[in-house]
This record gives sequence, C-alpha cells and structure tokens, in this order.
Amino acid sequence: MTALPDLEAMAIFAKVVEMRSFSAAATELKLSKATVSKAVTRLEARLGARLFNRTSRRLALTESGARLADRARQLLADGEAAEDEILAQSSQPRGLVRLAAPMSFGLIELAPLLPEVLAAYPEVAIDLHMSDEAIDLVGMGFDMALRIASLPDSSLIARRIGPVHRHVVAAPDYLARHGRPTHPSHLAEHACLGYAYLPTPETWRFANAAGEEVAVRPSGPLRANNAEALLPALEAGLGLAVQPDFIVRDCLAAGRLEVVLEGWSPPPVALHLVMPPGGPRPARVEAVASFLTRRLAQRCAIAGEPASTAGVS
Repeated sequence: MTALPDLEAMAIFAKVVEMRSFSAAATELKLSKATVSKAVTRLEARLGARLFNRTSRRLALTESGARLADRARQLLADGEAAEDEILAQSSQPRGLVRLAAPMSFGLIELAPLLPEVLAAYPEVAIDLHMSDEAIDLVGMGFDMALRIASLPDSSLIARRIGPVHRHVVAAPDYLARHGRPTHPSHLAEHACLGYAYLPTPETWRFANAAGEEVAVRPSGPLRANNAEALLPALEAGLGLAVQPDFIVRDCLAAGRLEVVLEGWSPPPVALHLVMPPGGPRPARVEAVASFLTRRLAQRCAIAGEPASTAGVS
C-alpha cells in the first residue's frame, strides 16, 4: 500500500517558502526551528530531491523546490480554508439539526415551538422525525431526541427537562355505566385501553403517598402504539387508560374525560433531551438543544421542578 503524502511537511515547507526563512516560519507556526528543519529534511528525503539551496545568509529554492512550492502553497491554503469553514460553523448556529421526538408530544408540544427556533436561528434547518419508538440516535445519525421515560443508564448524554404527569382517565359515560375504581386492584373489573410503549405494557404499576405499591395486569378491547390514538375510544366510553397530561389536558378541562384513582400514581417519568456522547457539539446543535430545554422546561414548570443537565453514563 502506498504511503500517504506527508502533508504536514508540505505545509511546513510552504510556510518556509512564504516567510523566506526557517526561523520566521518556526515563529509563525509556533514550532521550534529544529522541528521545521527536520520536516523539510524529511520531505526532501521522501522526494529524493533538494528543495532549498541554503547558505548562512541566503535561502533559495531549487528547481524541484520551485515546482513543488505552488502545489504546497495551495495545499496549505486549502487546509486553512477548510479549518476556517468548520470553525465558523462551530461558532455560529448554521446547518441541519436532526431531531427525533415522540409522535403526540411532537405534534402537541414541540411543533408549536419550531417557528420560534427557526426565527431565532435563521441559518439553521431542522429535520424532525416523530415516532413513539425509541430510535438509535448514533446508528441513525440523529443529533438529539426528546424522550419521555425513566431513562436507563446508557452512553447517551441526557438533559432532564421536567416531569410528565400521567393519569388514569375515563369518560363520564363509562364511569356511570361501570362505576369509578378507587383502588388499582379494581382495574381487573374494567376495560383497560393499552399503550404499547409503556415501560411495562403488560403490567400497570401504581404507588400512593404512603409508599404502598400495587401491580395489575390490564385487559381490554384496544391497544395502540400511540397514546393519542386511544382518545376516540376513551371519549366513546370504551374503557380507561393511562394517559400523559399533555394528551388529555383539553379533554379534562372540557369534562369529556375524568381522572380516576386519585391518590394513586403510575411510576414517575420525565421529559429528557438526549444526545449522542462526545463533543464539543456544533453550535447549531447546542443552540437548538438549549432553546428547546429552556422553552419546554417552562411548560413543565407547573410541576415545580427546574430543568437540570446531567450525563448518563
């Protein structure tokens, strides 16, 4: 296999040509004069040709050196331009941000914020992917994702934004016909509408303020992989379901649904912004992450818990 070109030596050679001095090039590059001299000597040995005629007072290019100088200068200029372009992107929010979010949360809470994000950062574009299934951020090339969960340990970096409250809800008509459960064990007597991406969809768990914990195995006529898809069946009085506040907020306010099992709560979950490990992150990613963390934390503020940033290792 052919060895790669010695681009470092060529860049140093180009700087010596530009400065017309080994010492001046060393100062410009913040290297020792010996390092600069060795790089040029290494390049000469690789090419099998002298590049400079050197005397104590004068430095002149040989014929081979003159032929190489223009190409070396172009290599150095291209490298500096590439670095400048990346540094500019790193300091100014610019470019595409790939973002994943749960479907209903994305539609109800996230999508209304996107015009604000794009207005604040006009050179940023967002590619939004919505699915209730947890995706592989690294494998699918996403910059960040919003997740509602009690996050397990992982290599992802997570920012906890705030709590997401969940309720057991049912339509007044259903409760009038089947009675109002007051203890989780009563759910065995009711039609339960299931959400496929609950942490334990086959088992609903509850706890009360006294620390008592109860697990029940729900059964019912409908199960879906999107919680919002259960709303028509809930409002039609077909059963009960565990639903996050952001989905049923309007239905509760309008009286179309009611909260049951007051005093009992499903295991706590929270909204997190997660990103692949590593860094530093491009300015566009950090800008969008900070904006969403701040604005979504305001929407979670009714829980009285400020957002925080933490690593999940």
